[in-house]
Amino acid sequence: MLLLRADQLPEGPDWLYELKLDGYRVIAIKSGGNVQLRSRNDKDFNARYLALVEALGSMPDETVLDGEVVALDEEGRPSFNALQNHGQGESLHFFIFDLLILRGRDVMAEPLMKRRALIEKHVLPTLADPIRYSPILEASLPNLIRSVKEQGLEGLVAKRRDSKYEPGQRTGAWAKMRVNRSEDFVIGGYTVGGRHFDALIFGHWEGDRLMYAARTRSGFTPAVREQLHQRFRELETSECPFANLPEARAGLWGEGLTAAKMRDCRWLLCRMRHRSHNVECRTMPHRLLPLLSFLRSASFRFGIIRLRIRQRNRAPFAHVSKR
Repeated sequence: MLLLRADQLPEGPDWLYELKLDGYRVIAIKSGGNVQLRSRNDKDFNARYLALVEALGSMPDETVLDGEVVALDEEGRPSFNALQNHGQGESLHFFIFDLLILRGRDVMAEPLMKRRALIEKHVLPTLADPIRYSPILEASLPNLIRSVKEQGLEGLVAKRRDSKYEPGQRTGAWAKMRVNRSEDFVIGGYTVGGRHFDALIFGHWEGDRLMYAARTRSGFTPAVREQLHQRFRELETSECPFANLPEARAGLWGEGLTAAKMRDCRWLLCRMRHRSHNVECRTMPHRLLPLLSFLRSASFRFGIIRLRIRQRNRAPFAHVSKR
């Protein structure tokens, strides 16, 4: 079941609220004693999240759960980058928030509150960490929004208490609201391709280290591409400016910048100087679609190009993560 994006969530006693988690949506299936994790696009996640498969082994047989795989960093913050590049550490969790089938019985037509009661009675007692439960947030919507903003969390989800589970549907019975913030990113290089360039490579500063974040290739007009490419020629250098490249693995979608792929990259000097001129562009970052809602603007500086991007909030939510 899909969530309808909203700028304002519905209020009233007919609605419950949960935290919006920053991870991969996953269906967990146990049938014939075997557990399967399937993505929204029906990809097999078993090999990738073997520790979660093992942890879900004690769930009731012939049962199907809906939830999200989330990685927490050392400070308890949800980290999508850690999720993409995780090992099998303790920071990886599966948050349960719905139930489709229980011991062979289809419960999707039952009201949401009854499905949650079934989870609490029949599923949660069989499971332990790293399997967790997405709790109902007992507070008024204005207070929840204020708390989410103060704590830097990603956003909120509203669901009708009497809603049935409708696979693949975006009916509005489930809605999501994201709380975004702006951050500055730096273009540290580009990949060659076509007349000008194929994709921009950008990152963010952590102290005096430039950390790779993503690549983006769409949204640039031919004129902007030509203008950027001319500027890049003045800034090219033979040394990669990113402290965390190359990446060890290509990642889930094969977009990781491995040593082999870095041979097709051109690097740029990244020195902060005065602003010289501005260019507006809009795009959707390819690798960070779950992290970045959209590219807002690009402001040029001598020796550096800064990208202002709306990014999902990431901050501790460990205080609500344990059941």
